[in-house]
Amino acid sequence: MELFNKITAPMQKKAIDFLESASIRRTQFRVAILDVLLKTPVPLTQNQIAKAIDESAPNKTTIYRTLAQLVEKGLVYEAFLENRSQHYELAHNCDTQCCHPLFTCRRCGQTQCLSDVRADILPLPKGFVLQRHQIHIEGICSKCTN
Repeated sequence: MELFNKITAPMQKKAIDFLESASIRRTQFRVAILDVLLKTPVPLTQNQIAKAIDESAPNKTTIYRTLAQLVEKGLVYEAFLENRSQHYELAHNCDTQCCHPLFTCRRCGQTQCLSDVRADILPLPKGFVLQRHQIHIEGICSKCTN
């Protein structure tokens, strides 16, 4: 398969291991999407993922369905919604209730994962049930303040 030839052997193995750990059948597009997310340290939109795969990318519907399945199986995390576009990243820095904070610079627009930062879960009022804790911080990044 042409698509597999573009993925390095170590990345392909890592992507396949992720799929096998979640009992998901391996397809070239699932491996390609995981490969893109493995190589990228920031959350990406569906369009950015397709662009990174290039001309061999499946159609938008296939990418959307694949991402939805990877999210459902806990391999990919829906990081945040910005301008009506969902951003995705690998879920290896997250657990079932809490993921690392994300920081978006209001000057340059870049979003960074703050993988080393953890935030305590806020206590909820009686009767509320926590399903997921998400923190998205906006401000000015270190590059833009200099």
